[in-house]
Amino acid sequence: MDSSLENVPSTSQSTPKDDTQMSEDAGLNLSIEKSSNITFCEAPEKKGSLGMEDIRHQGQELVENINRSRNADQTFMDDYQEKFVEKVTEMCQRMKGHMYMVYEQNSDEMQVRLQELSKVLENCSRLQNELLEASQALARLREDLTTSHKSE
Repeated sequence: MDSSLENVPSTSQSTPKDDTQMSEDAGLNLSIEKSSNITFCEAPEKKGSLGMEDIRHQGQELVENINRSRNADQTFMDDYQEKFVEKVTEMCQRMKGHMYMVYEQNSDEMQVRLQELSKVLENCSRLQNELLEASQALARLREDLTTSHKSE
């Protein structure tokens, strides 16, 4: 660094320092840091301001490229989502159509079977009535036979 550092007291002394001396030393250290920072920061800007400007410009271009890429990604994802929703909706409509077709086939088959069941139940009811009539006829015949047997 420059010759102004030669007059700065060393901070690694073995004798204890009082608070005022410590704060003065701290102030000196800050001023040294500030002056050295200024020296280090100002020097490259003066010497390579075009380089810094180029780096700044390239950094800005990188950010713009990243933002364009992100926008393209977002557009791609939006398009993909839209197409995906369309496909899912289309598949759901197909499945609904197939489901209703199966319902209709099952309904037709159930209707045929219900008609058959209705015919069977009608036949059962008719046969039950015939059995009841036959049972009543047998009961009367038996009664007539018992009465005629008693009368003899």
